[in-house]
Amino acid sequence: MRTGGAPGAVDPGGASAQIRDAAVVRFGRDGFGAGLRTIADDAGVTAGLIVHHFGSKEGLRRACDAHVLALLRTAKEEALTDTDTGSLLARTAGIEEFAPIVRYLLRSVQAGGELAATTAEHMIGDAAAYLAAGEAAGVIRSSRAPAARTRFLAYQGLGSLLVWFTLHPDNGDDARFTASLREYVRTITFPAVELFCQGLFVDRSMLDDHPLHVPDPPSDGASA
Repeated sequence: MRTGGAPGAVDPGGASAQIRDAAVVRFGRDGFGAGLRTIADDAGVTAGLIVHHFGSKEGLRRACDAHVLALLRTAKEEALTDTDTGSLLARTAGIEEFAPIVRYLLRSVQAGGELAATTAEHMIGDAAAYLAAGEAAGVIRSSRAPAARTRFLAYQGLGSLLVWFTLHPDNGDDARFTASLREYVRTITFPAVELFCQGLFVDRSMLDDHPLHVPDPPSDGASA
């Protein structure tokens, strides 16, 4: 039974966390049309207990969204503030543990609607925080337009995942999704690291000339 708090509050290690974790996996695998009874079977509880803890299916999804975003935020901040490159690159060895999280995130964006839009905006807000942490740690360059850069990077990351998994459908197979995620990481890691560390153009003339060709040039940050 609930240990206290409002509907949607999750007791770490308790039944509510067990339900939420089962829902993350099931929603990721089958989409948000998955029923409460199926999730209850996965979690080994009754559908009534889900309603008791979360109030409704929408309440359960909100709890899943919050959990997934918190996990992603922590992982990203750790990655972007770690100056040990060996440790950073070694994180990809444990990509399997993130497979249900990534799958859920993709389902959320594909589903669209208010919760998907809210999830995307929370992701962008979290990205702003961990990019700022990376700047403070001395591993990320400052930007003339930090908010715009953050949004671009979030859209770029989500878009890349969506294209990959659209072209490589898993058809509900967990092992196939995990293998595809590992292949995605293997495929994009080197070019992404090269691009982020080395840049693309050989000089910065396009950046310097950009303010001359737009009516409202960025000016909300330190010089790049």
